[in-house]
Formats: sequence, structure tokens, C-alpha cells
Amino acid sequence: MQPPEVDGLARRHVPGAGPVRLLRVGTGLGSATYRVERDGAAYALRVAPGLGRGEGFDPRWEFAVRELAGGAGVGPAVERADPAAGILVSRWVEGDSWASVDAADPARLAAVAALLRAIHALTAPQPARAIGVADWIAHYQHAVGGAPALVAREVAALRATAARRLRALAAAGAVEPVLCHGDLHRLNLVETAAGLVALDWEYAHVTDPFWDVAGWSCANDLAEPARRVLLEGYLGCAPTAGEWARFLEIAWLYDYIGLLWSELYLRQAGAADDTEALARAARIVARL
Repeated sequence: MQPPEVDGLARRHVPGAGPVRLLRVGTGLGSATYRVERDGAAYALRVAPGLGRGEGFDPRWEFAVRELAGGAGVGPAVERADPAAGILVSRWVEGDSWASVDAADPARLAAVAALLRAIHALTAPQPARAIGVADWIAHYQHAVGGAPALVAREVAALRATAARRLRALAAAGAVEPVLCHGDLHRLNLVETAAGLVALDWEYAHVTDPFWDVAGWSCANDLAEPARRVLLEGYLGCAPTAGEWARFLEIAWLYDYIGLLWSELYLRQAGAADDTEALARAARIVARL
């Protein structure tokens, strides 16, 4: 979507009557997020015109989750939404972002664990958007298809390992699913005076609670000691051998899905030379 189109959307949807100032602050698969200033206030405008078409996304459910999270203080307050058009306007969250080193700090890990418990305690809107790990893998493997891989020549071998790990996870037995953020990393987090606020809820869904815990550890490249601190903080006690094994299986699968996502992202126009994304994909391959 070109800047003039976004400017028009901002003028129509962002509260106020004055001119708008736009700054693109984020890009995803089929979505873009802008900071919009108008009449002395700041907002986040998320534009995702194609979200929900053939990808298992449900914009109406996502926006209901965002309103729920905003009301609970764990997400930005929603101002306006047009689910059919993929338009969401929320209050800009003022606060501090974390550097890479902060993501593994024990005190901050305790704060993340508390945030995850608060998110997971929310009652998901019904009917719930329930997506299992196997569903995500099937979706992204299909999307990647058989085209030559840009970031992982070992895709065939990794697919076989993913299938084996999925079987091991299923054999361990089901757990009570909860509402998960689905994409929590330091760039999707703001530390405010009132506490942590999670941004970008488009991947929210109901699944195993360890999905978010593993997600933070993978997205922030946590080593095993920090992973144990995070999981213990989330559980409120040391994990059992079974819990630790389940966490490791989910963490590996989360990384694998992250690699498939990177493949799709880097195929987008202008993304193939994104050195940060390529470096991230290389770290995932090394871990897998």
C-alpha cells in the first residue's frame, strides 16, 4: 500500500480533524503498522487488507481479543476498528523498549512471566480461534511449497525432524489450552510506568500455554539457563522433567515455524536484502 493511500486511511479512521503525520514502524506478512500523530495525540494504525484470506486468520476475532487485552491493560487501548477492511487504530503506547541484552535479564524475565500469566488468564472470545502447533506447521509448509529455499537448504531434513517432534509432543498428552499472544518478542513489548504492554496481537490464538513461553525464549535467543528462569517464573516453581521436555519440543517447533516464516518474508519484494532477517534465520538454522 502506497503512502497516499495510507494517508487517506489515516484521515478517515484516526480520531481528530487535523492533518496527520505518518511514520511506518513495522511490516509483517500482509500487514503494515504506522505511528500516526493527529491533534496532539499519537496512535498506531495497523493496515492488513489481505489478512484472513486463506491463512486461518479471523480479523473480527483478533479485534475482539485486542479490545479484551486493551481493557485488561496488557495491550494497547483500541480506538477504532474496521475488521472487514483490516483497519485497526489503537492508542500509541508510550514507554521504553528493551535492548537485546534486556530480554534475558532475570528481573525482566520475571516481568515477562507475569505478563504471560495475565494474558493466559483472559477468557478468549468465543468461538475461539484454536490453532495447534501442527496447524501452524502445515500452514507454513504449504505456503513455502517446493520453491528453492532462500534461508535453509536443509528444509527437507528439518521437515522430517519436525514430524518426529510433533509425534513426540502429541504422545506427551494434551494440556488445557489458553489465550496466547502468539508473537511475543522484545520489539512487541513496551515497558510503561504501569507495567509491560504487549503489541501486535494478529497472531493471537488459543493453544498450549508453553507456546508463548517458548516464543519469548526463541525470538530472543535465550540460552538454557535463561530459559529455565523464564519457565520457572511462569510456573511459579521448578518445572518437572515432563514440563521441561514439553517446553523443549515446543521451542524447537517454534523455531522451525519461525524459519518458514522467514522464508516467506524474505521472498517479499524488497525483503531479500534484509540483513537482520537473514541473520535471524541463520541463528535459527544453527539452533535447529
